[in-house]
Amino acid sequence: MIETTLGALSIGGGSYGIGASAVEYSSELPTYLRITDIRDDGTLDLSSRKSVSDPKASEYMLQEGDIVFARTGNSTGRNYYYDPRDGEFAYAGFLIKFSLNPSLVNPRYIKYYAQSKPYWDWIASFNTGSTRGNINAKTYEALPIALPPRDVQDSIVAFCDSISNKMRVNQRTNDYLEQCALALYKDKLEFFDDALPVGWSWHTLSEFFPVRTGKKDANAAVEGGEYPFFTCSQLATRTDSYSFEGDAILVAGNGNFNVKWYRGKFDAYQRTYVLIPENGELLGWLYCAVKRNLEFITQGARGSVIKFITKGNIADYRIAVPQNVLTNEYVKQLNQLLLAIEAGKREIDMLSDLRDYLLPKLMSGELDVSEINLPAQPNNHLSVG
Repeated sequence: MIETTLGALSIGGGSYGIGASAVEYSSELPTYLRITDIRDDGTLDLSSRKSVSDPKASEYMLQEGDIVFARTGNSTGRNYYYDPRDGEFAYAGFLIKFSLNPSLVNPRYIKYYAQSKPYWDWIASFNTGSTRGNINAKTYEALPIALPPRDVQDSIVAFCDSISNKMRVNQRTNDYLEQCALALYKDKLEFFDDALPVGWSWHTLSEFFPVRTGKKDANAAVEGGEYPFFTCSQLATRTDSYSFEGDAILVAGNGNFNVKWYRGKFDAYQRTYVLIPENGELLGWLYCAVKRNLEFITQGARGSVIKFITKGNIADYRIAVPQNVLTNEYVKQLNQLLLAIEAGKREIDMLSDLRDYLLPKLMSGELDVSEINLPAQPNNHLSVG
């Protein structure tokens, strides 16, 4: 085991991304990789993907062996190791890229090191109060790395890749299932004009959600207003959040509008609208209704610089509702699809926790990787599409 630094294992040190504005996604333009597209676990969330039209974008395209780090704000420390299976990306200005030298290190070892406890402890050392401190390229170059022999690196990578590939398959399956759910909703349950079939009627989204309060006892009903929404707009930082438990739909209310759903415990952050249906059996149908119609819901967004929506934009939006909605076969099928996705999510979380638990033990030598029969292959991470 030797002690080295990120800069010593890189070619040319850190480089900042392109300082260009994002534009609407187009397959004719490079995809723009921003901090908001990277999750804390190093995977991507491209549900709100954007493109970049700057002619210099070609100079900022990621290549295999590249890893990018977020350098500012509460996302400081987030990182993404480029995987060609994810597509082609030009990286944004708030990211710092390092091109890892394959003759000095297995590049994917750094991918996993950058998700380990020693790495996040190092990031935490720059925190000031409740806010993550900014980290520039020079500081990232000094990131200390405990580097085992190359054969040990390769074995650790092979083991972690086997888990990551399973997680990737699950996520891909979940993405397909969600596409199926949205397609089913569009085909059987979506109407955009006033001519509804017999047995259908118009209702606003607010009719399906109970009273919620913005206080800490967010599950307690409050008087006044029949169907108000809970909003976290008064929260100042990402670390200041409210916790919920149950079936819920979350709508990001400003900037990159997005919709997610949760079953179980979750946290809501700044400018997030939390929609909790009175009946969890309607979660799949209501999620598809909001997701499919988000473009229409956000047409009334305000703001000259950063667009935002109010609770009224969501509450007053009309959707077509079939008679006896709880027993409608398509509504029930949508909920079954979400249950299948939830099972996939739980397995992904379990595998992620397992990898995070074993990783420091493998890196420290507490677990002998020679006892793990997973021979390293140079591109075994590319075997799963």
